[in-house]
Amino acid sequence: MNLPQTAVRAAFPFRTIVLALAPVLAGIAQAQETIRSAPVVVSGTRVERSSFDLPMSIDQISGDQLRDGRAGVNLSETLSLIPGVVANNRQNYAQDLQISIRGFGSRSTFGVRGVRLYADGIPLTMPDGQGQAANIDLMTAKSIEVLRGPFSALYGNSSGGVISAFTEDGPQRFTVNPYFSVGSYDSTKFGVRMGGTSGIVNFTFNMSRFDTQGYRDWSAATRDTANAKLTITPDDYSKVTVVMNYLMQPETQDPQGLTRAQYDQNPTQVGVVSGTLTSRDYGVRKSIDNMQAGAVYERRITASDTLRAMVYAGDRQVTQYLGLTIGAQGAPRSGGGVIDLDRQFSGVDLRWTHRNEIANMPVNVTAGLNYDQQEEARKGFENFIGTRLGVTGNLRRDETNTVRNFDQYVQGELGVTSQLSVSAGIRRSSVRFSSKDRFITGGNPDDSGSLTFSKITPVAGVLYKVSPVLHTYASVGRGFETPTFAELAYRTSDAAGAGINTDLKPNTTTNLELGMKTFVGNDTRINAAVFQAKSDNEITTLTNTGGRAVFQNVGKTTRHGLELSVDSRLPSGIYGLAAFTYVSAKFDQSFSTCEVTLCPGTNPRAPVSAGSRIPGVPAYSVYGEVGWRDMLVEGLSAALEARRVGRVYVNDRNTEAADSYNLFSARIGMTVPVGGVTVTGFARIDNLFDTKYVGSVIVNEASRRFYEPSPGRNILIGMSASVPF
Repeated sequence: MNLPQTAVRAAFPFRTIVLALAPVLAGIAQAQETIRSAPVVVSGTRVERSSFDLPMSIDQISGDQLRDGRAGVNLSETLSLIPGVVANNRQNYAQDLQISIRGFGSRSTFGVRGVRLYADGIPLTMPDGQGQAANIDLMTAKSIEVLRGPFSALYGNSSGGVISAFTEDGPQRFTVNPYFSVGSYDSTKFGVRMGGTSGIVNFTFNMSRFDTQGYRDWSAATRDTANAKLTITPDDYSKVTVVMNYLMQPETQDPQGLTRAQYDQNPTQVGVVSGTLTSRDYGVRKSIDNMQAGAVYERRITASDTLRAMVYAGDRQVTQYLGLTIGAQGAPRSGGGVIDLDRQFSGVDLRWTHRNEIANMPVNVTAGLNYDQQEEARKGFENFIGTRLGVTGNLRRDETNTVRNFDQYVQGELGVTSQLSVSAGIRRSSVRFSSKDRFITGGNPDDSGSLTFSKITPVAGVLYKVSPVLHTYASVGRGFETPTFAELAYRTSDAAGAGINTDLKPNTTTNLELGMKTFVGNDTRINAAVFQAKSDNEITTLTNTGGRAVFQNVGKTTRHGLELSVDSRLPSGIYGLAAFTYVSAKFDQSFSTCEVTLCPGTNPRAPVSAGSRIPGVPAYSVYGEVGWRDMLVEGLSAALEARRVGRVYVNDRNTEAADSYNLFSARIGMTVPVGGVTVTGFARIDNLFDTKYVGSVIVNEASRRFYEPSPGRNILIGMSASVPF
C-alpha cells in the first residue's frame, strides 16, 4: 500500500514502538496458547466484531468499570482509561463536560462539539453537531465504546470521534437495586435500578437524583434522571427495542471562570462579571428539561440479510441567564442576556446488512439512509429590569431556527486472505440551516437567512494479521464538521449582533492512522497508534464574553500524535491499566483574533502566529491504574489511580496556560451476600495529595477568565444492594 509521505513520517513513532517490542513480538508471533479476547464492539462497523480484527482505534469501557467505586454521575470519571480522549469535569453542571478526542471538540465552551454521542444507537448529538453527555445513564450502561480516527467520519457531521453508550439488558429474574452515595461539598446521589424478564419481554429501568453544593461558590446543582429500555423478542428472527431518557436540571448555578490572579488568590470563589458584581449578583444559571424516546426494529430476513429501522424524537428546553453587563446589552442588535430555547428534534435511520462470501472471501456490507431534524424557538431577553439583575427583562431576540440533515452511507469489510482484510465506506451528508427572524425593529433589521453544507466523506483501511496475536493496520479518510447553531448565533462581522452567522464555513479534515494491536502471553493486551489530521477552515472562538461566544474560521491546522494503551491481568487478582496520549495540535496559518469584549470597531484584533498551539488541547496525558481483587478476602477489591496532564494553552495567542498537574486517587470496595441479597459498599478518595490545579479552561474568554478550578482532596462513599424476587 502506497501511503502519502506525511503518513510515512507520522509512522516513525509507531516504528519505534515496534522495534522496541521486537524481542517480545518475535516470541509471541509463534505462540499457540489461548489468549484473552478483545472486546466485541459495534460502533466501528455497525455489526458485532472483535476490536482486535478492525483497522481502527476503538476501545470499550465495561459497565463494571463505569460503576466500580465511582459516583456514576459524569463520563469524566472513566474516559481517562481511553487514550486520545480528554474529558474534563468543569465543576460547573450548567456547562456540562468538556470532551475532546485527538484535539477535536476542544474549543467547546459548553456541551460537546466535534464528537458525536449515541445511546443505544440513538443520537444524543443534534443534527447541527452539538451534544450533551449528561443524557448518558451510567448506572444502567452495559458499556461505553469510543471510536477515534478516520472511520469516525462514517457517522457524518462533527464526527472527530464517536462515543456510544449501550444499556444493559435486565436480568432473567426480577431484581431491584437501590443505591446511594455521599461525598464532599454536600454531594449526594440516590436512586433505584430494576429489571427483569417475563416471556418475550425484557426491561431495565433506572431513576436517580444527584445533588451538590459544588466545590466553588455559586455552583450548586440538582440533576434528576430516568432511563428505561424495553426489549421485545417475538420470535427468533426479530427484535424491538424501545429506549426512553429523561433529564431535568433546574436552576443550575454557573460560577463562570476566574482570571489567573483570582485563581491564585482563591480558586473556590465565584467569577466577577464587572467591578464588584459577581455571577451570583447576576444570577448566572441554567435550567434544562430534556426528554427523548426512540425505537429500533431489527429483522433477520434471510440467513445473510438483516434489516434495521430506528426512529426517535425528543424535546429540550433550556433557559440560561448569562453574565453580561447591562452596558453590553445596549447595542440595538444585541440578543440580550437571557437565552430561552425550546427545541424539538427527531430522526430516522434505515439500514440493511448483508453477510456472505464472494469467491470464498467473507464479506459484510451495511448500507443505510439517515434523516434528522431539529426546530427551535429561540428568544433572547435582557437579564435585568431597571437596576434589578438576574431576571427576565425586555425581549431582544425572537427567531425560529431549523436544521435538517439527509445522509446516505455504505461501508463494508472483505477478507481478502486469512491474513489480510480490507474495510471501506463512504457517506454523503447534506446539512441545511435556516433562521426566521421575528424580532425586527428600526435598529435591528431582518436577520433571517439560510446555509446549506454538503460533503462526501470516504474512508478506507487495511488490517494485516502478522500472527494470531499481532495485528497491524492503516486507515485514511475524510471528515467534516459544520458550525452548530450556537456557533452561528452571533455574527463574526458584528460581535454584538444576533442573527445567523453566514461567514462561518465547515471544517474539513483528512485523517491518517497507523496502528498495532497485540497480546503478550495470556494476560496482556497492547494497542498503539499514530495519527495525523490536517484540517481546513478550522472553527475557533473569536471572542467569549459572559457565556456568549462568537466564532470564526482560521484556515489550516494540523494535529498529529501517538496513543498507547496497556491492559494486563496478573496472578493473585492483580491487574494494571495504562493509557498514554501525545498530541501536537497547531495552527498552520497566521490569523487575527479578538482579545476584548467587542471586535471589530474601536478595538483592533490581535495577531496569532502560525505554529501557535490550538488552545484547550494538552500536549500529553497519562493515566495508570493498579488494582487488586479478592486478594485477602473474597469480595474485597482496591485500586490506586494516577493521572498526569500536560499544560493547556487557554487562548489562540498562547499568552497564558493552565499548568500541568499530577493526580492520585484510591478506592476500595466490598461485596458480601446477606441472605438472598448482595450488598456492595465502596469508598474513594480523589486528589490524595490535595493538589491545586485547573481542571478545564474557557478558550479565548474575553475578560481573561479562562480558568475553571478543580477540587482538592475529596471523598465519596456509597452502597448498593441487589435484591432478587
